[in-house]
Amino acid sequence: MALNFHQLHIFYTVAEKGSFSAAAQALHMTQPAVTMQVQSLEDYFGTKLLLRSTKRIELTEAGKVLMPYAQKSIELIKNTDQAMATFTQQLKGKLLLGSSLTIGEYILPRLLGPFGQEYPHITISMKVINTTQIMEEILNHQLNFGLIEAPVNHPDMHMEPVMNDELKLVVPKGHPLAGRDNVSMEEALNYPFVLREQGSGTRIVMEEQLRMQNIDPSRMKIVMELGSTGAVKSAVEAGFGISVISSSAVKHEVALGLIHVVPLSDMVFKRHFYSIYLKSSLLPISAVTFLSFLRERDLRQWL
Repeated sequence: MALNFHQLHIFYTVAEKGSFSAAAQALHMTQPAVTMQVQSLEDYFGTKLLLRSTKRIELTEAGKVLMPYAQKSIELIKNTDQAMATFTQQLKGKLLLGSSLTIGEYILPRLLGPFGQEYPHITISMKVINTTQIMEEILNHQLNFGLIEAPVNHPDMHMEPVMNDELKLVVPKGHPLAGRDNVSMEEALNYPFVLREQGSGTRIVMEEQLRMQNIDPSRMKIVMELGSTGAVKSAVEAGFGISVISSSAVKHEVALGLIHVVPLSDMVFKRHFYSIYLKSSLLPISAVTFLSFLRERDLRQWL
């Protein structure tokens, strides 16, 4: 019997989760199948790797020695997939991903065309939902991975930056700040704001940057809080207030002269977009290929 990577992956997940049932759920397998694979690995090495108790699984001394090698094997497979993604033009498969609102509505639609031309046999199915929903569906194995606008902390999730973005101050046509070469944030605070709702990625990044510049976000005269970037744009265009939103989201309105981007002289709202997926799962090669496309291409040519 040869050493099996699949068994190493299962062993590592059981040890990480602390139980066969939790590992089975994370791996989308039955508990007996997980148990059988671990037993086969123990038979291969001729020693017990896990101590089974009523409370929690514990590693034997042999299991403790094996753990870092199992982890390295998983990382090696991930790195191998990433390295080979460049050569997978004939790859076939369906990619299920979730995207938060700004990314899904304004960023990815401009990138899916070029990606589809390069990888015509990969079919992408995208859900535009909020970050909480994305995480829930990944945990339930309904999505391969997600793209979100602000970092999150979850013990079962791997997160890494894949794209950059910048938020800009935007004002309606005819506004006193329209046409200015630049304006300070202090001056902008004299005008009413229309913002995304509390907890949105855009709002979190903006408020964190304000605090870093010793500006209390509560000083903003907020007249509306809206649940989508599209609604914010419409409110700004109608003259209800000014806003801070992704520059990628207002290209059309700026081109038509309906909204103006005003450079800030004293502040830059830069941020990352992040990919998230389960630590216990290996992404399909189609997902690795798509993430490599986002990380390695000069996306500005399409955005």
